[in-house]
Amino acid sequence: MNPLSTFAEFFQNGGPFMYIILFTGVLILGLALERFWVIGRAASIKGDKLTADVLRLVGLGDFSGAADLCRKVKGPAAQVAHSILTRDTRDEDKLLNAAENEAVLVLPALSRRLPFLSILANSATLLGLLGTIFGLTTAFSAVDAADPSQRSAFLAAGISQALNTTSFGLIVAVPSLWLHGFLVSKVEGIVDDTDRISARLVKALVRGAGASPSNRKAA
Repeated sequence: MNPLSTFAEFFQNGGPFMYIILFTGVLILGLALERFWVIGRAASIKGDKLTADVLRLVGLGDFSGAADLCRKVKGPAAQVAHSILTRDTRDEDKLLNAAENEAVLVLPALSRRLPFLSILANSATLLGLLGTIFGLTTAFSAVDAADPSQRSAFLAAGISQALNTTSFGLIVAVPSLWLHGFLVSKVEGIVDDTDRISARLVKALVRGAGASPSNRKAA
């Protein structure tokens, strides 16, 4: 028996809750792919290299070049750095405020809809348990009403349905929780990169690295 026919038999013996769990799995897959696309693009930018390049240009007094670099690099850290560089001030509070305001705009898009991955994974588990209860209830009810010669067949079918729904719910839920944890860790890494470049860039500007505000090139 090939794997496809084995899964088809497994799915068919699981009862009606298998379709609900399958639909939940499709939603999880679509959401995970969309989040991988958004978060993966942001995570592809090397935060340490960007920070080093921006600080090097700022140290040389090339504020325009630093701003252009941040404009070309697509990512939250670069956007926050660009917001800092385009402020014609070296007041620390104003620079930090600019960084925070920009971060509020760009960072939430990364974690948007991520909680639904966890919710759907838990839902798949609970649907599997609900299918288990439904299968056992159906089996025992059928056994009570069935002819003695058929009781073992009804009981076996009910237990098969109960176990299959539990198994399928876990098959969907466990990888989904792994994906959720992986994507959350990626978002946290991007947030750390953004905080790091903001803090170091503000510090460099406040200390007057490279040039005073009056001698800056237009960013």
